[in-house]
Amino acid sequence: MTTRMIEYFHASKFGNGARVAKEIQKQLAARGVTVSVHHIRDANPRQLPPAEVYLFSSPGRMGKPIGSMRRFLKKVDLPAGSKYAILTTEMAPRPDKTGRVPSEEELVAKGQRVRPIMNEILESKGLVNIAEDTVHVTAMRGPLEEGWQRKLQAFAACIAPGQDTAVEPHVDPSTTP
Repeated sequence: MTTRMIEYFHASKFGNGARVAKEIQKQLAARGVTVSVHHIRDANPRQLPPAEVYLFSSPGRMGKPIGSMRRFLKKVDLPAGSKYAILTTEMAPRPDKTGRVPSEEELVAKGQRVRPIMNEILESKGLVNIAEDTVHVTAMRGPLEEGWQRKLQAFAACIAPGQDTAVEPHVDPSTTP
């Protein structure tokens, strides 16, 4: 595989996003992909370095990406057609009174819109989504859900497939009804 370049921009309040960024960087390096990781407070959204793919990661707060990430994305200045992916850290869905865990669609309908909001902002700029997923946290400050590294391995395969494989958007199997 030829070396590819991904620029990863994340916001992390309690360290979960930084931990996910470090792991995805490691997993993509194993696939021959160079990943530069930046916290958004250290990056200028109007002057992002060139890359094949831009990866944006935000924790969820009150069903939305945190405010600093929304402001960052609104200022992003990339050419139309640039490829991006989204990887969020969000609170794990809780079972209702009957013990049933709500589906992804039900969560979105109830206001859990972290990825949809990020997509709306980026797609309005003419950018192209190639993959998205969520790593759940089991409590506000963590820890990350069981099996989160395996989930990132599948996500890495979506954004950096083998040379003969087309990039397909990732569907999180844990949220599929």
